[in-house]
Amino acid sequence: MTENADDNYFGTPKYDEIIWARTVLDQVSWQLPTGQLLGLIGPSGSGKSTVIKLALGMTQADTGEAYIFETRMPNRKALAQIGYMAQNDALYETLTGYDNLKFFAQMRDIKAVDHEISRVAQIVDLTAALNQQVKGYSGGMKRRLSLAIALLGEPDLLILDKPTVGIDPALRLQIWEELRRQQANQKTILMTTHVMDEAERVDRVVLLFDDRIIADDSPAALKAQYDVATVEQVFLKAEVEATR
Repeated sequence: MTENADDNYFGTPKYDEIIWARTVLDQVSWQLPTGQLLGLIGPSGSGKSTVIKLALGMTQADTGEAYIFETRMPNRKALAQIGYMAQNDALYETLTGYDNLKFFAQMRDIKAVDHEISRVAQIVDLTAALNQQVKGYSGGMKRRLSLAIALLGEPDLLILDKPTVGIDPALRLQIWEELRRQQANQKTILMTTHVMDEAERVDRVVLLFDDRIIADDSPAALKAQYDVATVEQVFLKAEVEATR
C-alpha cells in the first residue's frame, strides 16, 4: 500500500505532476481467531494504525483484501459488530460525556441505554464526570470516554488503537480485567500499544517494523525463540535482524 508523502497536497494532480509516494505496508497478512487478544506493536510510522484502517475499510490497499466475520470490508453490517477506539478521539466536545455515550449507544440500537452507559462508565471510571462537557475533560479522560464508547453493547470484535495512553496504572489494570472478561465471553480483541509490559499480557504479538511483519507468535514463544526475558528485548533483537 502507498500513501502521499505531502500531507498538505490538495486538488487533482496534473498528468505531468509527480507525487512522491512511499510504501506503508508490504506483504502484511494474518488471521485473528475468535476469542484471541492480539497485540500489534512497533515504532511510530511502522503501519499499526494503517492496519486498523485497512481492516475497517477506512482506506484501500493497492493489492489484497480485508475480511471480518468472513465479510469483505467495508461492510455496514460487519461494522455494527465492531467496537472501535481510534488513535485520535472522535468526540462531541460541546456535549456531556453522557450525551456522547447516549448518541453512540442509539446508533448501535442498544435498548437499555442508561444501564449500558452506567456499565461502561464504571469500567473506565468516568461515572462522576458524565454530566460534564467533554471540552472540559483532560486528555486521559477523553481516551477513557473513547474506550467506553468502543465497549458499548459488548461487540464481537474490539479494535483498540493505543487504548491505555494517558491512563494511570490502577485504571489500566481495571481496563485489562475488562478485556479479559470480554475474552472469556469469546470476544476478539485487536489492539495496538507502545507499552511493552502490555505486550506481555496478550495471547499473540505481531511486531511491525519498516512496513512489514518481523515476528508473529505468543509472547512466550517469541521470548524462547530469541532467547530473551521480555517482549521489548524480542523487538530489539528482531529489529536488528530485520535491518541486516
